[in-house]
Amino acid sequence: MTLRNGLDSLLRPEDSVLVLIDHQPFQLTNLNSHDPQAVVNNATALAKSAKAFNVPTILTSVIADRGGYIFPQITDVFPGQDIIDRTLINTWQDKKVVDAVKATGRKQLIIAGLWTEVCVAMPVIQALGEGWDVTVVTDASGGISVEAHQVAIQRMIGAGANMMTWMAVAAEWQRDWARLETAGAVTDVLKQHAAGSGIAYLWEQQLLNTPVPAAT
Repeated sequence: MTLRNGLDSLLRPEDSVLVLIDHQPFQLTNLNSHDPQAVVNNATALAKSAKAFNVPTILTSVIADRGGYIFPQITDVFPGQDIIDRTLINTWQDKKVVDAVKATGRKQLIIAGLWTEVCVAMPVIQALGEGWDVTVVTDASGGISVEAHQVAIQRMIGAGANMMTWMAVAAEWQRDWARLETAGAVTDVLKQHAAGSGIAYLWEQQLLNTPVPAAT
């Protein structure tokens, strides 16, 4: 297996395309690998990060009439964007999704979804076999059990996939805090979705803006 290392292996926003798969109510009701609230938060943070870096994002659901619509926290990030609704469990067998990804011209395919062991693993393994550079965002995904999620990750690593969390993806896209055109938007995502890190930033701003008490 080819090792993923070196500067060129890091994610670049200009080469990335994000596919968010089946973040729907039905899947969330049997999500047991993570706190469901955390997965909604993390998937939303990933979506907002992609928007901050102008990374094309494809939203797809499976039989939404029965499984429910994609969480509004995600769709609100992309108002008016069409959602590709499928019958195929394996997203990468749906021509509309694959054509939408290919139309971006990007080569770094980033995937998150519910459930990890089914709707994430299938397209990841197929896309890897077709030569795509695939990253899975593990904390914006989740399975029906801790075991199911972990085994799926091991399976995808064995197939050659790269594993990251949403904050690692955002940091890799940013790469340099001197990239001012995106630094403010990334900071906003951290404030809204990074819990302790975001609160620590706000506290730092409070301290920097607090006048030094006059000597008595």
